[in-house]
Amino acid sequence: MEIGGSSESQNETKKGKSKTPRKPKESLLKQKSPAEFFAENKNIAGFDNPGKSLYTTVRELVENSLDSAEAISELPVVEITIEEIGKSKFNSMIGLVDRERVDAQLYDDYETAKAREKRLAKEARAQEVQAKNASLGKKVKEQSTMKGMKGRGEASFYRVTCKDNGKGMPHDDIPNMFGRVLSGTKYGLKQTRGKFGLGAKMALIWSKMSTGLPIEISSSMKAQSYISFCRLDIDIHRNIPHIHLHEKRNNDDCWHGAEIQVVIEGNWTTYRSKILHYMRQMAVITPYAQFLFRFISDAPDKNVTIKFARRTDVMPPVPLETKHHPSSVDLLLIKRLIAETSKQNLLQFLQHEFVNIGKSLAERLIGEMGPEFSPKMVVKSLTDQQIVRINQLFRQAKFDDPTGDCLSPAGEYNLRLGIIKELHPDMVATYSGSAQVFEGHPFIVEAGVSVGGKDVKQGLNIFRFANRIPLLFEQGADVVTRTALKRINWGSYKINQTQDKIGVFVSVVSTKIPFKGTGKEYIGDDINEIATAVKSAIQQCCIQLKSKIIKKMLAREQQERKRNLSRYIPDATNAVYDVLKYMSQSHASKKKRYSGEEAEILSNITANLITKETIKEKLAEHVEKVDYEMALEYATQSGVTEEPREDIFIQTLDPENKFIEFQSPIFVFRLVC
Repeated sequence: MEIGGSSESQNETKKGKSKTPRKPKESLLKQKSPAEFFAENKNIAGFDNPGKSLYTTVRELVENSLDSAEAISELPVVEITIEEIGKSKFNSMIGLVDRERVDAQLYDDYETAKAREKRLAKEARAQEVQAKNASLGKKVKEQSTMKGMKGRGEASFYRVTCKDNGKGMPHDDIPNMFGRVLSGTKYGLKQTRGKFGLGAKMALIWSKMSTGLPIEISSSMKAQSYISFCRLDIDIHRNIPHIHLHEKRNNDDCWHGAEIQVVIEGNWTTYRSKILHYMRQMAVITPYAQFLFRFISDAPDKNVTIKFARRTDVMPPVPLETKHHPSSVDLLLIKRLIAETSKQNLLQFLQHEFVNIGKSLAERLIGEMGPEFSPKMVVKSLTDQQIVRINQLFRQAKFDDPTGDCLSPAGEYNLRLGIIKELHPDMVATYSGSAQVFEGHPFIVEAGVSVGGKDVKQGLNIFRFANRIPLLFEQGADVVTRTALKRINWGSYKINQTQDKIGVFVSVVSTKIPFKGTGKEYIGDDINEIATAVKSAIQQCCIQLKSKIIKKMLAREQQERKRNLSRYIPDATNAVYDVLKYMSQSHASKKKRYSGEEAEILSNITANLITKETIKEKLAEHVEKVDYEMALEYATQSGVTEEPREDIFIQTLDPENKFIEFQSPIFVFRLVC
């Protein structure tokens, strides 16, 4: 069989010369800027669609404002405004003249006469069914008309403004802080809300993509006599700011902070609940901040104004920048630390660039590295092979865990106060765990569990926070949700998982939160250290609640006992009086003689000094006395009362006063000096 020969013979029979195969076009090497990359992959930063983009913009601006105020230990005051911009107003903003449609069939929302007739008939049938059900007393769900009639091009635009009282920004740094992606002040090893240098820059990129309008920034630092104003957009391809206006203005009010204004495409209707839910959760985790949220529309009935008042002036400590733990570094990081260190020799480098390496341990490590290493060797002379040896030793050696002193959790006091302020629960328990370690990074888990409350649904209501940021999306895959649903036996703590109104609050703080993706949506359930710490923190809260619930159940039983005893007082009075009357008659007729106290009581019965009313009053007094003593004991032990109490918040002390502060999970005691 000549399999190959057939093809060759076919080629030979072809007339003329065979065509020269076309050479593939050489591919040119291209490079994308970070801004261009994130513009094309905006979903990884939380800008999936117009609605999500509006939510993410609000979130990033609010979190930047909180970081800015906390950095100077200023009690945050944040104002966030979303203003709806109609099509005509938007067109005038960009200098576009409104134009009426000429060819109606050209548009996506065009409806033919046949389609319109069919839709109207369907709506008429639906109205008939609705009227019939209404006449029968059945609940009818309102059906929206013109569903799906909005065209793809009918976008909604919003002006988002965020104003704070933070530290502000240096005048010359503003363009790069907003117009250059992956540039920022949060790249050190430190607990921060932001991490990637995106935030407001992604809002600017989305604004450029959806509206083409620039962002406006006003900023002033403390004791600064002027306000920096900057209007700019971003050159996507070169990742540099394009400045429209950058000037200094008078600061007559001595204001400090920042005000950022950006116009973007969004969808308030679908993400309204998410944005408001985010603001409410932010008020829970930061009760020391004051938030004012406004939504402004041309339709007055759509306007929203919500103020989340400050309820304490106790702020968590400012997070401290720390050094890397030896077990958390890699080759690239070691090389970067060597290039940036100011230390000369290897011994000093190990001591000062890493945590938990003292002089004696550094000497032992150098001795273990081999004869080519010495404490006095110049650190910048290390070869690539020697750096690999250091990295291998770091991965295998045993080091003490980092302490967690660099972290700034919300604190039990703030967490408890935030829960009480927003949910008004019947009872609440909080717990703050000790610092633990994951891949060389310290983390702390705080938890709160509440029962009952205002506007709380039956069942589990889970609130998740990471570095004091509310997490609202991807809840099902989060470690907190899975722990609360699958690993906690609520019944063993006298809590009904389906009928009780249960609030579960878990806050994780760390120098490195292991988010899944840059969107910072959830913490995976695959990290045993974090999963174990979350479960333990929730269980500690449940143990506290169990004792309170049991005492509350006992109090109810005591009340029920009092009601039952009071109900039978008349019958018991008649029975006791009849017995005493019979005994007094026997004593008077000398059929049976009594002595002492018994004789005195029987004589009083005969003389009508003790009557049925007397016995009834004494029994009622006894029931009241027993109930009061039991209630007092219950209140003393549990620290709660049956009736809800009005929360009292003490006014802030004068800033000039000096005081020593003692914190407890449930109160803060200040001794004025």
